[in-house]
Amino acid sequence: MLKNSYKMLFMLTLFLGTFVSISSSSWFSVWMGLEINLLSFIPLTMKSNNLFSSEASLKYFLTQALASSILLFSIILLFIFMLQSKKDFNFFINMIFASSLMMKMGMAPFHFWFPIVMEGLNWINSMILMTWQKIAPMVLLSYCLNFYFFIFSILISTIFGAIGGLNQTSLRKLMAYSSINHLGWMTASILNSQNIWKIYFLFYCFLSISVVLIFNNFKIFNLNQIFSFMNFKNIIKTIIFIPLLSLGGLPPFLGFFPKWIVIEYLMSMNFYILLLTMIYFTLITLFFYLRISYSAFLLNHNEMNWHMNYIFMNIKNLKLLSFISFFSIFGLIFINLFFFIN
Repeated sequence: MLKNSYKMLFMLTLFLGTFVSISSSSWFSVWMGLEINLLSFIPLTMKSNNLFSSEASLKYFLTQALASSILLFSIILLFIFMLQSKKDFNFFINMIFASSLMMKMGMAPFHFWFPIVMEGLNWINSMILMTWQKIAPMVLLSYCLNFYFFIFSILISTIFGAIGGLNQTSLRKLMAYSSINHLGWMTASILNSQNIWKIYFLFYCFLSISVVLIFNNFKIFNLNQIFSFMNFKNIIKTIIFIPLLSLGGLPPFLGFFPKWIVIEYLMSMNFYILLLTMIYFTLITLFFYLRISYSAFLLNHNEMNWHMNYIFMNIKNLKLLSFISFFSIFGLIFINLFFFIN
């Protein structure tokens, strides 16, 4: 406990930086909160005995420092033009400001660093990077709505997030490209209302955390490790692969619910071409999840009656992962029953 006590300090300041950013009334306070968040996350990622994590933390620092400098530059420009009462450049300043925030959270077309950094982190740090580190930039992005630039970023994110994950053998990179695709859907939900974004982000966090906990529990990092798990019991296969399908948004599962809400609101706003493009490329992300699950459930079905990893697995983890898998399968039914009763 005392050996890792510094992690508790940096986790506390990590949360503090996000809260400072989203609750500030000044843009300089926003920038300061983002810097606190950045400087707290880097020590959590670095490991002295792992060159990959050190390389990933260095790449993360350089990218975030560039985004922070662009953000500070746009804030200074905004103050200068406000003092001179010039409103002609607000569109360009908003675009620079939004670009810096998109770079901070790894949204296309500024996503170049995100899969590379994810590849060098462990699963717990990847979970923080995919969930908590996106809160402050997403909230700040809703303050500077730039319609045409948002539409462009939504299209690019859904396209790059889908196509980039097709040829990946690393599960961390695959999760990174899936996160980029989800960022496109979250940005589309911001166009509608803050409440839709909150719902989508909560469901995305739950599904991402559940998938990461499963991979972390079984120490799975690559696709070939998944295929070596083919001799597991059927219950283990279900626990591993059903949350993946739910994260992809397959309709019977829980992950379809936030996409369903965004689809409804985009149809009410007559964004049919944008919606069709998002759905088409989300089907591609669902394809590379289905490709993994199909191979596990159908192509190789032989089982072993006795397996060392299965016997010595922690029963508490098995119960927790079983509950997560159960909620991913039947969560959509429970939510529909709740709305039906009300």
